[in-house]
Amino acid sequence: MISTFGEQVSISTDELQALVFQCLEKTGDVQKVLILPPDHTRLNSMAGPITEMVYERLVAQGVKVDILPTLGTHNPMTDAQLRMMFGEKIPLEAFKVHDWRNEVVRKGVIPGDMLSALSNGKVDYTVGVEVNRMLFDGYDLILSVGQVVPHEVVGMANYTKNIVVGAGGSDIINKSHFLGAVAGIENILGQTDSPVRRLFNHAVETYLSDLPITYMLTVMEQDYATGEMHMRGFYAGDDVTVFEEACKLARAVNITLLDREPKKVVVYLDPHEFQSTWLGNKSVYRTRMAIADDGELVVLAPALKEFGEDPTIDKLIRKFGYCGTPATLKYVEDDEELRSNLGAAAHLIHGSSEGRFNITYCPGNDVSLDEVRSVGFDAAPYAEMAARYNPDELKDGWNTLPDGEEIFYISNPALGLWAYKEKFKDQL
Repeated sequence: MISTFGEQVSISTDELQALVFQCLEKTGDVQKVLILPPDHTRLNSMAGPITEMVYERLVAQGVKVDILPTLGTHNPMTDAQLRMMFGEKIPLEAFKVHDWRNEVVRKGVIPGDMLSALSNGKVDYTVGVEVNRMLFDGYDLILSVGQVVPHEVVGMANYTKNIVVGAGGSDIINKSHFLGAVAGIENILGQTDSPVRRLFNHAVETYLSDLPITYMLTVMEQDYATGEMHMRGFYAGDDVTVFEEACKLARAVNITLLDREPKKVVVYLDPHEFQSTWLGNKSVYRTRMAIADDGELVVLAPALKEFGEDPTIDKLIRKFGYCGTPATLKYVEDDEELRSNLGAAAHLIHGSSEGRFNITYCPGNDVSLDEVRSVGFDAAPYAEMAARYNPDELKDGWNTLPDGEEIFYISNPALGLWAYKEKFKDQL
């Protein structure tokens, strides 16, 4: 393993490039390489600059390099988003588009008895291990790049998730997300080990072990005083050690444990990253263990334009809404289309407060307040709420407004996890 890390470390661009090149040297002689970076919704991961470094280095050596952003269920990236994420130097034709519904190949099936064991008997379906067919196009090296950070479905993002979800097919995406939902989001968030992580690791180790995968993982932290992002850790290697070591640091720098529960949390959704509730509900996931009972989450969402990033999922969200676990499970039982899209069902569960606190979405001009209310949230105009809770003036953390109202503000929910310390399950 190649690594540099520490809670006070800040890896510079030059230091990062040296680490990336050191990793490439250890991979040996390669002629054809596939890079699997995240999309623009992980803009702060530094995966964009890393991808650019790898591409330029290898192409200069005569290597054929393809790039497959690991979209999972997200929309394909626009040219502008590709440039924002990966810079101007990589030709656009180097980027391929992952189609999670159609361009995948099934390499094996995980039996229902394993799912029953992972879920304590709550589900017993089989899971098809499906990944993009490009992974089997004769690459000498598959470089999986991304950030380790608390995650609502698997506990901590990246590693094998980037392979079987980011570049995965509908069966494992849908069923793994539903497994996470029935296991309980608050039992999973921020945990290195989880039922879903065990599923992903088993899938890769059992059915994809012949693929030449090397992982480059980052741990990022924002300095909330300056807004600057710091790379606290870089880890590269081909086994679980890189992930486990990255998780230790991410748990230290990306989880904020609060001494008391805020009655009101205000979250801002950066327009570059968040245009849907499918993504914007990180505001719900990452704060739900912090908010007090009967409290309120205010989501400032100026660029909201849709609910799902996929037409089918968008339709299902509009049809059923964020109505809580019991109602969603009943809908799964009664509705064939939702039952065939368990990832959407899981998202509906994750995005509900289960009636414990109120969620108010504040969209710009692309989604009406009535549309927001129709999926189970309260709604208020962005301009009105941003005038009161001005993201340009608030600081991350506790704020007291001129009229005495106290709020807890988060400028980007994708960067961490916030929890009342009595609610967070510690794990070494």
